[in-house]
Amino acid sequence: MVGPCREPSAAAGDGSRQGNAREGERNMKQSTRNVVGFAVLAVLLAVLFYWNINTGSVHLSLERIFTLLRWGNDGSMEGNILWKIRLSRLLGAALLGGALSIAGFLLQTFFKNPIAGPFVLGISSGSRLFVGFFLLAATPIVTGNFSPYVIFLAAFAGALAAMALVLAVSSRVQNLAMLLVIGMMIGYICDAGTDFMITFAESNQLQNFTVWTMGSFSGLTWATLGASALITFPTVLLVFLLSKPLGAYLLGESYAKSMGVNIKGFRVALILLSSILSACVTAFAGPISFVGIAVPHITRMLFRTSRPMVLIPATFLTGSVFCLACDLIARTAFAPTELTISTVTSVLGAPVVIWLMIKRRRNS
Repeated sequence: MVGPCREPSAAAGDGSRQGNAREGERNMKQSTRNVVGFAVLAVLLAVLFYWNINTGSVHLSLERIFTLLRWGNDGSMEGNILWKIRLSRLLGAALLGGALSIAGFLLQTFFKNPIAGPFVLGISSGSRLFVGFFLLAATPIVTGNFSPYVIFLAAFAGALAAMALVLAVSSRVQNLAMLLVIGMMIGYICDAGTDFMITFAESNQLQNFTVWTMGSFSGLTWATLGASALITFPTVLLVFLLSKPLGAYLLGESYAKSMGVNIKGFRVALILLSSILSACVTAFAGPISFVGIAVPHITRMLFRTSRPMVLIPATFLTGSVFCLACDLIARTAFAPTELTISTVTSVLGAPVVIWLMIKRRRNS
């Protein structure tokens, strides 16, 4: 009688040990994939940094680059090119590319939709409308140039206004596909308002605004880079600190509530953080399309995980690599003519969105 009673217990113990062994093996594989993924991104980032620095009519050797980075601008032609033109541009592309990618990741998490992003939901258009008002309508009233922070505040207000309209509609529309269409319509309305101001603007006002709306990292200076870093880094840090609530939210609102997450406050935090990052990019580099949609999905495909603690830094690095590569193509593809950054990001990012929509259609 004793033997039969112990056999099921022993079998259960063996099954538990096998399950733990399989779980440990999966965790080991995921950890290896994470290490390899971050290593690959770090190598690509270093290669693109060097490639971007050396792209142009003046070539800089690796030794010369290290010398100039160590001792600063020595007043030579090479020093001026590195410190006044190339370095601020490539650092800005890496920083703002990562920021826009994190904004897309937050919006996709909030709406639980793989095609959600600042450009699709009209957030970038809202920022463009408010910045356009300051550059076109307020210029005759206010003399002098606006500081980078004023432009950022205008872009942030526009992003929040567009997001508020989308959220007001989302409470009445349950179909996520319809919600995306409404977001696009809000974007078109904002674009119409901007075009209206352009119609009555003076030619000298249009020049600065036209250059800004084309989207480019070429206008980034050390002042604007410092302002964007001061906004981006604390915001991304706050996003990373929300990794655990984000992980719980991805498993469902009921599960998140059971884990003690304040859903309403958490949603407000997601909206504010994504709007800040989107506005920062739009204010300092202009409207940039498809980065916020494509990069989070590229990151998920590379790392094959849904853990926010891994995806948040990985998405930032992938966005930096993506925008550095796009900026390099924009500068060199038809040199000396430079393409707008949105032209390149659209060509590379749109196929990812098409693939996502086809995959979503097949799975539905």
